[in-house]
Amino acid sequence: MMKYVCDVCGYVYDPALGDEDNGVAPGTEFVDLPDDWVCPLCGASKEDFKQE
Repeated sequence: MMKYVCDVCGYVYDPALGDEDNGVAPGTEFVDLPDDWVCPLCGASKEDFKQE
């Protein structure tokens, strides 16, 4: 599973952990996140993330 880093604030999306506070279950790959998902720290869009 590839991790993705927010270019704006440095938050790392780890698919193994998901984003349970925002309804994303552990094991959810970045490409499978909803289109309207945003960085839980700064609100940046998926387009602002790069593969780590």
